[in-house]
Amino acid sequence: MPDTSALTCEIRDDIAWITLNRPERHNAFDDALIRDLTEALRRVSASPAVRAVVLAGAGKSFSAGADIGWMKRMAHYTKAENLADAQALGDLMDTLYRMDPPTIARVHGAALGGGVGLVAACDLALATEQAHFCLSEVRLGLIPATISPYVIEAMGARQARRYFTTAERIDAREAARIGLIHQVLADEAALDAQILQTLNQIRRNGPEAMAAAKALVRDVSHRPIDAALVSETAGRIARIRAGREAQEGLGAFLEKRQPAWCPSDPA
Repeated sequence: MPDTSALTCEIRDDIAWITLNRPERHNAFDDALIRDLTEALRRVSASPAVRAVVLAGAGKSFSAGADIGWMKRMAHYTKAENLADAQALGDLMDTLYRMDPPTIARVHGAALGGGVGLVAACDLALATEQAHFCLSEVRLGLIPATISPYVIEAMGARQARRYFTTAERIDAREAARIGLIHQVLADEAALDAQILQTLNQIRRNGPEAMAAAKALVRDVSHRPIDAALVSETAGRIARIRAGREAQEGLGAFLEKRQPAWCPSDPA
């Protein structure tokens, strides 16, 4: 997959490493980066060779949110242009959220505004002790609308009401406490070591099962536990059991061997 000046995408073995590559702008979003990142995510999600995706930022920050030059241009947009622009960002977040392969946010430095949205839309979020987060939109008279479904799902409505309205800085420990990220590591070396360990865990798992498990969480969370949900979840596992991947996994377990999708020498 070709890189762009604002983005690099490298597939090494079975992992897609996507890096926001505007370090001089702290990887701030503009319309070009949004377009390129959405396209890259769609391509790697469609590739059966990709088992997981790691999303990172080059330089000192993960992402500083909206680019100042982009915001200046937006100030002169028509209503229709504003809507199209916002929809593009919404499509990016939704694409990341619904990808089949597991996604990992590798966070260091600042993650602000839309950068927080990327973190929240990933399945796993790991950060260094020095990372910090801020939902700063209200300082500009704006709201974090397009990222709100993912951020609220991650931290909960109660915490979102606080941080959406105060625009307080959130340090890494607090981000972990409220559920925005999963784990805090001492530094970037420890962060990368943990990511590699997590990827080795992911490689042990059935790719189709992981995609179905992600869809299960999306579809079941926040729904009442009633007869319809009980029936639906029973139907899901029945379909999965009859599938080729489940047959391979169960057969491997019973035969005391590794399933076909598992590396020959898993860590």
